[in-house]
Amino acid sequence: MHVLVLGAGVIGTSAAWYLQKAGHQVTVLERQGGAGRETSFANGGQISVSHAEPWANPSAPLKLMKWLGREDAPLLFRLRADWRQWRWGLSFLRECTAARTSRNIAQIVNLGLYSRQSLQELRAETGIQYDHLERGILHFYTSQSEWDAAQEPAEVMRRHGADLDMLTPDQVVAIEPALAGARDKIVGGSMTVADESGDAGMFTRELAKLCEAAGVSFLYNTTVFGMNEEGGEITGVRVRSEDGSYATLQADAYVVCLGSYSPMMVRPHGIDLNIYPAKGYSVSMPVADPDKAYHVSLTDDEYKLVFSRLGNRLRIAGTAELNGYNLDLNPVRCEAIVRRVEELFPGAGDTSQASFWTGLRPLTPSNVPYIGRTRVRNLYLDTGHGTLGWTHACGSGRAIADIISGNNPPVDFAFTQA
Repeated sequence: MHVLVLGAGVIGTSAAWYLQKAGHQVTVLERQGGAGRETSFANGGQISVSHAEPWANPSAPLKLMKWLGREDAPLLFRLRADWRQWRWGLSFLRECTAARTSRNIAQIVNLGLYSRQSLQELRAETGIQYDHLERGILHFYTSQSEWDAAQEPAEVMRRHGADLDMLTPDQVVAIEPALAGARDKIVGGSMTVADESGDAGMFTRELAKLCEAAGVSFLYNTTVFGMNEEGGEITGVRVRSEDGSYATLQADAYVVCLGSYSPMMVRPHGIDLNIYPAKGYSVSMPVADPDKAYHVSLTDDEYKLVFSRLGNRLRIAGTAELNGYNLDLNPVRCEAIVRRVEELFPGAGDTSQASFWTGLRPLTPSNVPYIGRTRVRNLYLDTGHGTLGWTHACGSGRAIADIISGNNPPVDFAFTQA
């Protein structure tokens, strides 16, 4: 059948790849001039299957109280006269119970394991290059209370197949010697040797080329501003092209991969997605001194930052700011990231050439995405991946291709029936 995929970020492009592999004719619609130019452009770079504890967990409410009023807080709520933000916030608090956190971790780990396997198979099949490293992810803690609180979620993740090993501070530094200068701050860590890192933006661009070579059509500079519905199914999407002309494009099935903008697209069709944009920041800089730079992908628990080595570049990303669809770069938050890099790895990166970026992560209260069918017969969802879009992209795309093809995906995940 002919499938229209709405959005050419890492999620939509991955879905297009697996849909064409399943034998479908695929067209991808993207408002930017190329693939991977929004939230996928400069994210943290981690395929972090085994660091799956969601933002909503039993310790989150107390942390939020502690972070109130801090402009550089890892999770910053800018309260607005926006009922969707308030509804999302209340739902987030409901997800903070131990039982819900455990359930959400199981969902996130199951999808992540499947997705990492799918990415590895895709890489072996195509030889795609995206500055990837297979050196695992090292999670380090500089707060004793955070380290203590990490033990139970780690056990939950291990029960669901995550290869998570808890480490002493000396073991942390042995794995990543660049942390030796911060040894007195580290109270513990965890290592997942099977996890990976790589440039999600580069991956998306390269995969789009592979898709095109396989027959997928990408219509760039094409904005989708609505869908037509008749008789319980979508009959076309209304688009505006770069030259200002309007058209209605038709297909047999439609997949919404519009990230934070997905709720507005499907709401007129009776589908209510509890997704809110969480603005994340990243800093990229050239390596200044290879002897001082890290080589293993890292997660800094206290500051909620991830560090990835992308060739001769350092990528540091994290924090979340709930401030509607605002994309302004906040210099305080940018400077806080650079300050932490210099504190942990002084002289490793050329901060004079640092470039800053921000993108809107499509965050559900549970951090579990919407993947699957909707009440509209030929309308499907692949959205709401929050902080784990790069981690879950290939598994989500493979699963939605199975669902559209009438097959059951081979992963234990509660697929959406919206």
